[in-house]
Amino acid sequence: MSEQKWMIYGANGYTGELIAREACKGGQKPVLAGRDKKKVTALARELGCEFRVFDLDDLHRVAENLKGMTLVLHCAGPFSATSAPMIEGCLQARVHYLDITGEISVFEHAHAQDARAKMAGIVICPGVGFDVIPTDCIAAALKAALPDATHLALGFDSRSGFSPGTAKTSVEGLGQGGRARIKGIIKKVPMAWKVRRIRFGSEEKLAMTIPWGDVCTAWFSTGIPNIEVYLPVSERVVKGARMSNYLRPLLALSPVQNFMKRRIGKSVKGPDEATREKMPTFVWGEVTNAAGMKKTARIKTVNGYSLTVTGALAVTGFLLQEKPAGGSYTPSKLMGADLVTRLPGSGPLLIE
Repeated sequence: MSEQKWMIYGANGYTGELIAREACKGGQKPVLAGRDKKKVTALARELGCEFRVFDLDDLHRVAENLKGMTLVLHCAGPFSATSAPMIEGCLQARVHYLDITGEISVFEHAHAQDARAKMAGIVICPGVGFDVIPTDCIAAALKAALPDATHLALGFDSRSGFSPGTAKTSVEGLGQGGRARIKGIIKKVPMAWKVRRIRFGSEEKLAMTIPWGDVCTAWFSTGIPNIEVYLPVSERVVKGARMSNYLRPLLALSPVQNFMKRRIGKSVKGPDEATREKMPTFVWGEVTNAAGMKKTARIKTVNGYSLTVTGALAVTGFLLQEKPAGGSYTPSKLMGADLVTRLPGSGPLLIE
């Protein structure tokens, strides 16, 4: 693995730094890269890694900086702004592309590059962190358990807080509203479009639909035409989400978005190690078919950020060792529905 060069772009961000430190702890020396020269340089010197500093505005420069790499693990969000130029750079340089996004638009764009990725002989696989490894694996396992399923619901219960990048992505979502896949098509729906009670772990909780990446990726992994994703919330949050449906035009305005993101940049730091260790995540899924048959799946994993570290490194290691055919993949399509169960701290994936 150490004989091949690979890059973490956005290594100075919250999650990028966690991945960089864990990679080095395991004996790897990724090339650390990003836009902030001071932070990237300091981290690279501390970890004894090569570093590169470049932004994503000049595609020729991006491709030049990727030369000699086997893959890029892209960790610099918001991915709605950064993923397309990095994917383009990877296509030009013939370098595998991975990222840790959960954004529907990014998954759609990545999938649209499938033919180009095949021609270039590279793998494009976004969502190799908590977004969307556990839910994607559950979706694939449920499809195998009920092959004629027509409806898929997914969800997760995680209370560890947000990193700055995740928080900024959530702010973007406020201005875009909800999403669900209905009869094979991703459609706009109101925030908190559906509300139901779900047992994620040992107790049942109120949950509402959210515009999560699996609305896109689970379709590629399973072909199930109706997909929605749930998050446990309080009654107050449901009311606030439904109120945001009326405020959406205001929340989507650039000045409002920029103001909220600046506030996040100053106040949100991401959970520390102690918080991550005591906050496991419970992931759930359910499929039904036209006859009303139902299958339910559950798995307990480590904290979402910790899983992002181990998941991203697992997929990185796979691509440094194996030579899959080029194209656009989901995590379960690339490494199998049992990927999540092979990650440290994951329990068994139970289907009933």
